[in-house]
Amino acid sequence: MSSRYGLSIRAADHGDVDGLAELLRTTGLPLARDRLAQRLRAIQEQPGVLLVADEWGPPTGVILAHWHSVLTADQKVGWISTLFVDPDRRRNGVARLLLKAASQAARSAGCGELVLHPPVGPGELRAFCLATGFVESGEMFTRALRKRG
Repeated sequence: MSSRYGLSIRAADHGDVDGLAELLRTTGLPLARDRLAQRLRAIQEQPGVLLVADEWGPPTGVILAHWHSVLTADQKVGWISTLFVDPDRRRNGVARLLLKAASQAARSAGCGELVLHPPVGPGELRAFCLATGFVESGEMFTRALRKRG
């Protein structure tokens, strides 16, 4: 999609499973390769975009944006459910390039806005959101649909 100083943003594919597993591990979210591969296949069947940033090697960043129609807006709404950058590559514009590419894809899909729910409390992601044009807009609640046993 785009390239800057050896950094390219492109759609993720099945060949990225090992690199994404390593990226998730470095960000504190270890995930078995087979489970990640299964999730990637499911994601690719849904409306949205899964993009990776790479620099001559395994991914250094990933963003996942989904979109859908809602009753409260004339246009579709895009939702960023994942945005990770390798801790050693943060503050180098990787997340901004991923966000720019995901925003372009969402606009092309007919979205009027993009939503991202950062973790509660201060942190790098919350500061990033505010610095890149997001505005705070309420809170989010989640509810499990199955009992965990």
